[in-house]
Amino acid sequence: MIVDERIVTFINSLETENSEILEAIEREALDSYVPIIRKEMQSFLKVLLTIQKPMRILEVGTAVGFSALLMSENAPDGCKITTIENYEKRIPIARENFRRARKEEQITLIEGDALEVMKTLKGSYDFIFMDAAKGQYIHYFPEVMRLLEPGGTLVSDNVLQDGDIIESRFAVERRNRTIHSRMREYLYELKHNEQLITAILPLGDGAAVSTKKRKEETWQDTQNY
Repeated sequence: MIVDERIVTFINSLETENSEILEAIEREALDSYVPIIRKEMQSFLKVLLTIQKPMRILEVGTAVGFSALLMSENAPDGCKITTIENYEKRIPIARENFRRARKEEQITLIEGDALEVMKTLKGSYDFIFMDAAKGQYIHYFPEVMRLLEPGGTLVSDNVLQDGDIIESRFAVERRNRTIHSRMREYLYELKHNEQLITAILPLGDGAAVSTKKRKEETWQDTQNY
């Protein structure tokens, strides 16, 4: 918990319910101990999508399809969502959830290793939601930058690791040290990459929100040095 638990509880007490199908899928996921995006991130995504109005969304990490469905309900009509999942046991559950929600035509689920799948994708996306293996974010980054449309938004979830990100590498459990160092590297890249403007927020388990500069903005930056 990176924010006072009473504050989070209060904020969540103000939430209104999602659609009937999303509420059902959330209950099923929690009963099965499948992690889904937290209430705070759900609201945040709804606001971002309403502002951004993306027409092509890429999600890295489908799980049981909850976040893809939430995005589909809050994106403009005609928006297409591509989501990638590698965990075989969850893929049929996600497909069934898309069928239950009647979203099979809007949401395309691609099975396989996220990095290898991204290398095969063509075109660009104006919104990318990163919610997969945390230690792989830094490895996904080059393909994410290739696929992200100038002016587009990248949202990276769970980047503060329950607060462990601020600890020394040697204060973190040995089994978590690789993920810890890779996430620090990823956050540094997000903040220092000249093509991005990034804010890191203590929201849920930490979220990074980045926008990719348009070419004219990048050119103006170089003229200021």
